[in-house]
Amino acid sequence: MPGLLINIDVPDVIAGERFYTAALGLTVGRRLGSDIVELTGCDAPIYLIAKPAGTAIGPGGGDFRRYHRHWSPVHPDFTVDDLDRAVARALAAGATQEGETIDLPYGRQAMFADPFGHGFCLIEFNAAGYDAIAC
Repeated sequence: MPGLLINIDVPDVIAGERFYTAALGLTVGRRLGSDIVELTGCDAPIYLIAKPAGTAIGPGGGDFRRYHRHWSPVHPDFTVDDLDRAVARALAAGATQEGETIDLPYGRQAMFADPFGHGFCLIEFNAAGYDAIAC
C-alpha cells in the first residue's frame, strides 16, 4: 500500500510554518535543511517546501509558481471537531474564507485560501459522515 505525503510549495517556509501552526494547530516535526519544514498533527505529514514565485513548475515547465489566489483541483480538506472555532482560528492566522460556511448532508464545511493562494477546506462531520451520501 502506498504512503501519502502532502507537499505545499510556499515562498517562505517560516511564513508557512507560522500560518499552518497557528491556523490548524499543526506542530513542527523536523527541519530538512533551510527550505523544508515537516508539519505533524494530521493523518499524513505535511511538508512546506520553499519555492520562489516565478520558478518553473516541473522539469517540462509550462507553468510558473504564483502565490496569489489560484485554483487547483487538488486541495487538502482538514477535519475538525468544532468548525466555528476552527474557522475563527484560521481567519485569525491570516486565511481568507471563500463564501459562507455551508451545511451538507454529511456535516458542515468552510472553504478558504491560505496566505500563499492555496485553497483548503475545513469540515466538521456529523454522526453519519460520508455514509450520509454513500450509495
